[in-house]
Amino acid sequence: MSKRFEEAKKKLNKDTAYSLEEAVTICKGTAGTKFDESVELAMKLGVDPKQSDQQIRGTVILPHGSGKTKRVAAFVEPANEAAAKEAGADIIGTEEVINEIIQKGTIDFDVAVATPSMMPKLAKAARVLGPRGLMPNPKTDTVGPNVAKMIEEQKGGKISFKTDATSNVHVMFGKASFDEPKLADNLKTIVAAIKKAKPSSAKGIYIRSASISCTMGPGVKIDLASL
Repeated sequence: MSKRFEEAKKKLNKDTAYSLEEAVTICKGTAGTKFDESVELAMKLGVDPKQSDQQIRGTVILPHGSGKTKRVAAFVEPANEAAAKEAGADIIGTEEVINEIIQKGTIDFDVAVATPSMMPKLAKAARVLGPRGLMPNPKTDTVGPNVAKMIEEQKGGKISFKTDATSNVHVMFGKASFDEPKLADNLKTIVAAIKKAKPSSAKGIYIRSASISCTMGPGVKIDLASL
């Protein structure tokens, strides 16, 4: 481990679980690189991802944004192209763009939105977009008729979250440059959304553990009673 990482570890007790606000303060204090580190939540949930009705997935709009500038591709029919551009789409997903994705694997965007009528055409690129988590999906509010609304929400700080194969959720909720109240607000918003997404079939303790960390810093455990 780097000397900087070892110094950051001294700022916390690895066996202590801190309140949400304390964890944010400590985590922010571990950031020490020249770039603006991302701050991420890691949460272990008491669900069985092998069961289709226990796969947690959703979206939430962070009150202070994520700090990340998203390049949005809008796969829309010609009649919606002007609205997509006006709303801030970086790329208009024409059939030519779809063919480039299929043939060359060209992806110059961070998130994709689409109108329902474009989904059959975009489905041909699913084998490229799917593994990268870029395939538009109604569950993540990236498929719908209101193109402008979808783009504006993505540009404004909407993020998605989902459990992985080991029942963990990893989601970025800000940057180390954010002040502590903003980081805490964003974190509380995500936690509330994950709690709301609890499936009725999940039994026992839902949130098993939670910690936050900066990109190059150690994990800071959160006292579950403070969530």
